[in-house]
Amino acid sequence: MVSTTPATRAPATADPGPLRPPWSARALIAAGLLVAAVAVTWLTFWWIGLSPASLAAGLDDTARLLRRMWPPDLPRAGDVAWMIVETLLIAVAGTGLAALASVPLAFVAARTHKGPRRLRPPARAVVVLTRAVPTLAFAILFVRIFGLGPLAGALAVAVHSVGMIAKLLTDAVEEADPVPAEAARACGAGEVQVAVSSVLPRVFPALAGIVLYRLDINIRASAVLGVVGAGGIGVALQTALGSLNYHRAAGIICVIVVLVLLLELLSVAVRRTVLRPGVRRPTVRRRTASRTGRRDAGAAGRSAGDTTGTAALPAGRAPHDIGWDRGRVLRVAGAVATGVVFLVSLWSLDPDPDRLSGAWPNLRAVLAGMWPPAFSGDLLMAVLESLLMALGAAAVGAACGLVLALLTAVNTTPWRPLSAVVRVLLVVVRGIPDLVYALLFVAALGLGPYAGFLALWISSTALAAKFFADSLEQLDPLPHEALTSVGARRWQAFAAGIWPQFVPSFTGNGLFVADLALRESVVLGIAGAGGVGYLMQESIATLRYDTTAAIVIAIAVVVYAIETLARIARRHLL
Repeated sequence: MVSTTPATRAPATADPGPLRPPWSARALIAAGLLVAAVAVTWLTFWWIGLSPASLAAGLDDTARLLRRMWPPDLPRAGDVAWMIVETLLIAVAGTGLAALASVPLAFVAARTHKGPRRLRPPARAVVVLTRAVPTLAFAILFVRIFGLGPLAGALAVAVHSVGMIAKLLTDAVEEADPVPAEAARACGAGEVQVAVSSVLPRVFPALAGIVLYRLDINIRASAVLGVVGAGGIGVALQTALGSLNYHRAAGIICVIVVLVLLLELLSVAVRRTVLRPGVRRPTVRRRTASRTGRRDAGAAGRSAGDTTGTAALPAGRAPHDIGWDRGRVLRVAGAVATGVVFLVSLWSLDPDPDRLSGAWPNLRAVLAGMWPPAFSGDLLMAVLESLLMALGAAAVGAACGLVLALLTAVNTTPWRPLSAVVRVLLVVVRGIPDLVYALLFVAALGLGPYAGFLALWISSTALAAKFFADSLEQLDPLPHEALTSVGARRWQAFAAGIWPQFVPSFTGNGLFVADLALRESVVLGIAGAGGVGYLMQESIATLRYDTTAAIVIAIAVVVYAIETLARIARRHLL
């Protein structure tokens, strides 16, 4: 009799998994990234003229501005309600349009799709380009083409969201079980039939999760699209700041923060309900089936080779479960309600045919003026400024976020009440969009990269602290507990038991924060906080679309390069 214990079978059947460099090489990579972060931070400080004295003066100016904004002046309830509704409708319309466009795009871009291969490179190029250019940059272009209002904002949200939804859905399609698709092809089905009947039903749960997550992000983005005239509550914020009505601006910022926080809680609850609708229900049914003998009968039928009846049903499902049960009614009702809300959101954009037809001349003028792209030294310097501002802020934010994470994580905090206070503070700080920080710092300190660096510093710190705290709490507690049990001090147990495990997560999450900061640096530049975004807004305002095209290309190349380097580093370190 052959033993089947893990101890005897592991040497012969264990999968070594993906090859990674040895620990010494990974340590060198981590050390190289640390040296690069320090060098970039020093260069950023020199570039923007940041010093302890200038930082203290800037914070003092910001404190004076905040005192001028107190107490907040809230708009009328009716005005607030309409601005919130318009913001939500922009996000829903943009996310829905992006989901509809992403499904065919993802199938064309997937390597497992057997359609025309010549369409795959263009599809992947569209995914990369739309993901690299921020929503606010698209909003500026669409405001110029379609005019002021929520239509431009919804289209900007839709175009940028296509990149993320299609990218993640492409991964899900490529990872789906290929056997049903191959069986359908063997029966003579075309690629469209295979995608609709065999692949799409299997990746639909992943698609639902991606769309819900993207809707959460788009609601945050829609809250500030009005800064460039693309509708929503951001219009009121820009109007208040432009008229120096800081009390009203503070009130609108409070509304945005509360809206974002409430929607974050709602998003978490909806994802848990929608994406895991049957976690408890199959358990109850299996228990019921075991009491009545149905499960044993189904197992006997399957073992006998039965291909009908219970053998064809999903695990944990009995024949009487098929039909219009409560779960199916709720899912269908939810789908119908989602469709109605999406149609209402499209109607709210006021897609007047005359307005859309009048946008074609503007679109032709923009596209015709974009070729050939006009690269220049000023453009390269602006890109360099955005890059330094983002990477420097991400490096400093990662360092500050590490300190806050150590105070927040359950296994490292010195005092539990302090952990709760820091967690609440981080949630509030993350709830304020980066552009709002940039607008405040620009109002207090003036135009330039200094304001953008401070805004990115705050947002990167809060984001890094959240990622680092989650990673710390997921580490294996046994080494730390073993060192503590033999009398090691707190810092000794951390240095020997926690930190060696945490280094890969710290590096990977830090690179991800830098990637996000680089994208946001373009957005902050549009508000006058330095970088290439300011140059982009100026080029569109002066109808120099060849410069706009060069800026879009430069943004896409830089963001994609940083994203690729971060992915390579994470693959070697994690």
